[in-house]
Amino acid sequence: MCGITGILNLNGNSVSSHILKRMSDALNHRGPDGAGQWIEHEIGLGHRRLSVIDLSDKGKQPMHSASGRYVISYNGEVYNFCELKKDLQDSGYKFKSATDTEVVVTAIEKWGINAISRFNGMFAFALWDKKERCLTLGRDRYGIKPLYVASQSGIISFGSEQKAILAQPDFKKSLDYETLYEYLTFQNIFTNRTLLKGISLIPAGHFAKIYLGDGLNAELKLTKYWDYEFKEPSGKIDNREYKEELRRLVFQAVNRQLFSDVALGSYLSGGMDSGSISAIASQSIPNLSTFTCGFDLSSASGLELAYDERSQAEAMSAKFKTEHYEIVLKAGDMERCLPQLTYHLEEPRVGQSYPNFYAAKLASNFVKVVMSGAGGDELFGGYPWRYYRAVSNSNFDQYIERYYNFWQRLTNKNERQTIFLPLKNEIKNVDPMAIFRSVFPEQNKSISRPEDYINLSFYFEAKTFLHGLFIIEDKLSMAHGLETRVPFMDNDLVDFAMECPVSLKLNNLAEVIRIDENEAGRKKDKYFQKTSDGKKILRSAMSDLMPIEITNAPKQGFSSPDPIWFKGESIDFVRRKLIDGNAGIYSFLDYNAVKNLVDEHLCGKKNRRLLIWSLLSLEEYFEQIF
Repeated sequence: MCGITGILNLNGNSVSSHILKRMSDALNHRGPDGAGQWIEHEIGLGHRRLSVIDLSDKGKQPMHSASGRYVISYNGEVYNFCELKKDLQDSGYKFKSATDTEVVVTAIEKWGINAISRFNGMFAFALWDKKERCLTLGRDRYGIKPLYVASQSGIISFGSEQKAILAQPDFKKSLDYETLYEYLTFQNIFTNRTLLKGISLIPAGHFAKIYLGDGLNAELKLTKYWDYEFKEPSGKIDNREYKEELRRLVFQAVNRQLFSDVALGSYLSGGMDSGSISAIASQSIPNLSTFTCGFDLSSASGLELAYDERSQAEAMSAKFKTEHYEIVLKAGDMERCLPQLTYHLEEPRVGQSYPNFYAAKLASNFVKVVMSGAGGDELFGGYPWRYYRAVSNSNFDQYIERYYNFWQRLTNKNERQTIFLPLKNEIKNVDPMAIFRSVFPEQNKSISRPEDYINLSFYFEAKTFLHGLFIIEDKLSMAHGLETRVPFMDNDLVDFAMECPVSLKLNNLAEVIRIDENEAGRKKDKYFQKTSDGKKILRSAMSDLMPIEITNAPKQGFSSPDPIWFKGESIDFVRRKLIDGNAGIYSFLDYNAVKNLVDEHLCGKKNRRLLIWSLLSLEEYFEQIF
């Protein structure tokens, strides 16, 4: 796991070694084990190394292919690299190292860029083709590893993080108001834009090419090589066969990802996903290190008392015989880590991410690689109360409207009109509904069955919510020199999940539809709550490994008791950061409108925890960037 960066000068100027080093040094935390750069006139590739496989100098990057035609700077893990390596050896290729990097560049040399469709893992890379004078930037199917790119003044620059691009002395920073509007609607960025104008993400499942020979008019041309496709199977459904196959694939996925030349552990949150991974991994790794982040709930009440899952994690640790470590967060921990968190996260994304920061910090004290349960919910229906809000026999437009109304996580249209009053001209053409709608694949808009709408919801959340979580996990683990692996995103397991019937994932779908159609939703409220209706097949497949109180438990997200903290222990911090008229956010947002929304939470009128966290994150972001 590493950090990559580079420059392509379309204006014909040679790349500055000094500037490229500055860009690489901005990613020190991603690769504390080594650094390298390669420059050939207009092109330069930089690399920071976190040694996980083949710790010798043979794994140094940037790395050349055997023929010398290709040079690669690569970040990731391709878990099927041993199988690919054997195929290449059978074709006559000889290898100098035991790294997956050498397999990746050799596979591209042998099979062309479409070789990336064969890769089972997480990755981002920059590849220079000396013969074609072409730069290719590629990213894994699911967007587990990020890759940013910018074009300014005839210079194409890229990096694992935006800070590598910003390390260029002549790069001009300016806020993208339209993206800010998008973020304050969804608490996420659904497009491939960022909060900084001119910097964008290579989309997940895409690669981009640019040819130096095209001169200053050269453009990055995106190609999609993979996408999610959740659909109902056409054949007969055999519950037992599906369950057995899922179990086999989960075991296979976890065991594939245990390969490492350094210490490996697992998060253990107290839920099904990380619990399943820890249970399987502990069968191969004696005294597996596991990690849990808990919360001080001395001031919590009601639903917030369920936020701390340490007791469940401890019970599983005892069952799996793991070496277990915990950290307990208090209200002040959020305040203390916000500057460092914002620096590494670079721009706010979905959810409150500071518990992830502390969990990664804890794990990095003991291991260099940690396994995470991310993806289990999105693949197997972990959030039924979200999908049920939109499911019905309605048409696509009605489905979109209902689902969009739910996914306006931070503000509604009227609230945005007031808080964005200072930017009303700059954002007048932004249509959040159009952004929301654009996520969905065009060919699926003529569907009508409730199960098809559920599958559309799976698609949407994998493309947006899960992608946002992957960006957070990457940035905050790499902030501590830690590699995070996500076994649920194994290609074979994802392929299975996409064709697994909705009826095997969710309970009570027929009842939800009946109530929706016949009683106008009056009794549907119970299905909007956190329930154990989701991940039915996963719960069943893992039932012999997991304690019954875990397999039968309602879904509990990785959340902190912020609602009570924001109006309790942290109220002075919130007021100091957000009620100060000189705060940076008020260069763009209306003070009175924002204050009114914040006061709603502080006075106990409405739960605005997501908005307050987002505003705190934005304020810290503006202070650091501008």
